[in-house]
Amino acid sequence: MITLVFAAALHPFLPPARRGGAWRLAPAPGASLKHMIEACGVPHTEVGAIFVNGQPAGPADRAADGDRIEVRSWSTADLHAAHGLRRWPAPEAMRFVADAHLGALARRLRMAGFDTLFRNDFADREIAALAAAEERIVLTRDRGLLQHKAISHACYIHATAPDAQFGELVARLGLQPGFRPFTRCMECNAPLAAVDKAEVIAQLPPSVRERQQHFRRCTGCRRVFWEGSHWRRMRSFLNGEGGAGEAALPPGHAAAPTHGL
Repeated sequence: MITLVFAAALHPFLPPARRGGAWRLAPAPGASLKHMIEACGVPHTEVGAIFVNGQPAGPADRAADGDRIEVRSWSTADLHAAHGLRRWPAPEAMRFVADAHLGALARRLRMAGFDTLFRNDFADREIAALAAAEERIVLTRDRGLLQHKAISHACYIHATAPDAQFGELVARLGLQPGFRPFTRCMECNAPLAAVDKAEVIAQLPPSVRERQQHFRRCTGCRRVFWEGSHWRRMRSFLNGEGGAGEAALPPGHAAAPTHGL
């Protein structure tokens, strides 16, 4: 028999009757630690480190009779720890792909400047392929997707409200230093670029022509953005005043235009 002990942060993935205690079980012949852990309900992407009898172990290792296996979660504090199962990019280099149920979270990440792919018809296999090919972090509330073998970096999103989801992700991945607010299109994810007023004046409502002088245009869908009526609300949100928790703008980051046609 082996003993499996899960960190408290992983308990939500376990059956209610097995939370808070140790699992004692006979491992299947030849089963890897990854297989045994996921058989208990914990996706491999949520595991930060594995220790067997106090020593670091890998997901492909196998347990022997009598082993005590400690399964740890991961958090901002140990994303780059030597015992971790995977290395994470710096916040400013993080890129995401969100599943079909997280469109509002994807828009908030784009608003903060993060390259975030989203379609409301993404199939699991497409998400897994994008994650592997483009080294993207998968965002999902689908535990089954997190067990896909092609996915190495992912976050299960516990919150259900979009603002809370954003705050949860910012806190867990330490995203704040990577904020580049209002540099991406919230609609299509392409970068925004400064554009002369004369180039877009035909697209502007009369009131905007009179009051606004600075504009950006999406390099993808060609929408035009300026500091519209909801700019102040969005800036407050990124400063942590609208449900984003610790998600504040770094010093020296000027907000770019955000109101689009």
